[in-house]
Amino acid sequence: MRQEQFLGEELSDAENCMKTARFEVVPCGLEATVSYGTGAAKGPAAIIAASHQLERLTNGKVPCADGIFTHAPIDCGQDIEAVMGDLRALTGAIIGRGHIPVTLGGEHSVSYGAVMGVVDALNAPLGLVHVDAHADFRNAYQGHKHSHASIMHLLAQEGLPMASFGVRALAEEEEAARRAHGVFTHDAGDLVRGNISSVTLPEDFPENIYVTFDLDGLDPSILPATGTPVPGGLGYYQALDLVTSTLKGRRCVGIDVMELAPIDGQLASDFTAAQITYYLMSLC
Repeated sequence: MRQEQFLGEELSDAENCMKTARFEVVPCGLEATVSYGTGAAKGPAAIIAASHQLERLTNGKVPCADGIFTHAPIDCGQDIEAVMGDLRALTGAIIGRGHIPVTLGGEHSVSYGAVMGVVDALNAPLGLVHVDAHADFRNAYQGHKHSHASIMHLLAQEGLPMASFGVRALAEEEEAARRAHGVFTHDAGDLVRGNISSVTLPEDFPENIYVTFDLDGLDPSILPATGTPVPGGLGYYQALDLVTSTLKGRRCVGIDVMELAPIDGQLASDFTAAQITYYLMSLC
């Protein structure tokens, strides 16, 4: 049973209790709209398996001492709207308990249900910090409203302020859409060439932050196991430091880590994804 829990082999019984755990992990291996590489359905299980090799200490903190409970995977055999509904209800319930949902994907479309559950239950303004190689501002890409390439478009329609880091694959329609929405953007070309690892969000950006981390935001030399790898990406510490800087004076209320597509025999990406997930917990 502990093999199915994030960091399960390191957790005491008290640290693995849903009622008291500060972090509740939600595996959601949805893979319904992928448009290039496949394998995202196996992402959550691979992250959880790799997490058993993590150390309890990360970033000078021990997040698991505050408790980590992992839920059974969301049923992704349903239609995509039902998956979103189930996920939305669960992340909303987690926020209702005063805990922090940590959703593991799966394709990036999963973030819609995860984020909207937080919106439903938080009863306060919420801002998104988005790490990604892609803007994800397509409108119903390839006929899918809930496409992995449309997630930020959908959340923009919900009125959520956004800060985006690491984009380097961008359609003209997406550039126009994110400008129209007022997205606070720092694309990969400027960040990497300028060796920039810290930013200051606009003063009016919400206090409550949800971090959505698409693993293809990293350079493929660091994490190749993703369905849409793009060269010229962020470094490992650079990406984490950028997120850290956005949380100064604010608080993280939700996390998701998306788009791991494990490669057989190559465990480095799985472990990197698990380490990123745990590191993001340390920022909360």
